[in-house]
Amino acid sequence: MDYETVIGLEVHLQLKTKTKAFCGCSTEFGQEPNSQVCPVCLGFPGSLPVFNKVVLDYAIKAALALNCKIQDYTKFDRKNYFYPDLPKAYQISQYDLPLSRNGHVDIEMAGNLKRIGITRVHMEEDAGKLIHQQENSLVDYNRTGIPLLEIVSEPDIRSPEEAYEYLTSLKSIIAYLDVSDCDMEKGSLRCDANISLKVKSAAEFGTKTELKNMNSFKAVKDALNFEIKRQTELLDNGAKITQETRLWDEKLQKTFSMRTKEGAQDYRYFPEPDLPPFVIALEKIEEVRKTIPELPHEKMLRFMKVYGLATGDSANLVSLRNIASYAEDCLKRYQPKEKKIIANWIIGPLFSEANSRNCGIWDLKVSSERLIELIGYVEREEISNLSAKAVLTEMIDSGKPASQIIKEKNLIQISDSVSLEAVISEAIKENSKSVADYKAGKINAIMALVGQVMKKSAGKANPKVVQELLKRRLDNA
Repeated sequence: MDYETVIGLEVHLQLKTKTKAFCGCSTEFGQEPNSQVCPVCLGFPGSLPVFNKVVLDYAIKAALALNCKIQDYTKFDRKNYFYPDLPKAYQISQYDLPLSRNGHVDIEMAGNLKRIGITRVHMEEDAGKLIHQQENSLVDYNRTGIPLLEIVSEPDIRSPEEAYEYLTSLKSIIAYLDVSDCDMEKGSLRCDANISLKVKSAAEFGTKTELKNMNSFKAVKDALNFEIKRQTELLDNGAKITQETRLWDEKLQKTFSMRTKEGAQDYRYFPEPDLPPFVIALEKIEEVRKTIPELPHEKMLRFMKVYGLATGDSANLVSLRNIASYAEDCLKRYQPKEKKIIANWIIGPLFSEANSRNCGIWDLKVSSERLIELIGYVEREEISNLSAKAVLTEMIDSGKPASQIIKEKNLIQISDSVSLEAVISEAIKENSKSVADYKAGKINAIMALVGQVMKKSAGKANPKVVQELLKRRLDNA
């Protein structure tokens, strides 16, 4: 049977506020268990919540960036369920009157744009954290009351690859806004996936399962791939899909059943009596809208138009706001019209250095002026590309500029034919097979000889000049 995959994603995003959603407790990560709690977030009798204004500002900012319509009238609700990490036995969330609705994120798949609808973006508070040990379980309530946004997509996603691209695009947008650190390791960004299969010709969706416990975008993709295979086998064998919540096991690379899936009626939602409904004024929305920076997709299109960069290069350079700022500074300072050399250096050697040191390129402390100075040496053919990469590493390690390192290490490229003739003669004499191969019509054999000259000159010979001199010598021999 030919099935179509239907996927919807629920992303929980921790907002980067200094205090919790409804009390003054700190949100700082990694503190002693149960050291950042108070009667309000612990749900003591008589304690009353006070809404954090910054939470509302950040939530509106994110919703607008995701093309949502802000509701002019909204309220909080109590989502009731009993679990050890929920001290009040309810979660303050939003149900029928959420902050915003009807947004979208555009993703690129195989060169084509696809629009993924966003059902709603609403505010809520987080629960605590259970720590399971061999004989007992402990609970840390520091996370209780942490402000969250829940971003619910429409079931528009049709493959695990689309899910991955949607999450990547969503994270990039949120990171640009600076309303969350989006750190999955700290639990600042969490994703649950709803997936079902339907016969392609069928109008109705199939029975969905919810997937939890995925701690990376790759894990989301892997879990969805496994679930597609599992559900396909069940349907092909005539079995029915159970509506349930399943957990992803990273080690076993499979999902397993956790519990049957609850419906809205199971949570007995009702309006939060301690927080009255409120109206969001149009002036407030416009005030927040002015704080939204140029977002990744807009910046990518501008880089392509203004600097003549290809789609892939532009997408890489705007992936993070800090990278985009650094790249644009370099692109503006670099005078030649062909800007691709800048993209190549940032995406290539600079990204490589940052990855090997497990940091961001801004942490390398190579200013745009110094990077362009280094590129200038390569462009003028004063040093080889290989030497330039070594110089870059030394610049990062020592903090010295390229000019000082090149002078100290005597790296200026040898380009005059007189200086190179002796080394070329040695390479020809010691590599008779490569010489014979070239004369027999194997043109690429000359590159082996170029490599030998580069080796003998400790990488200082100009490879273009070497190739020309070798060709002249061998063609006239």
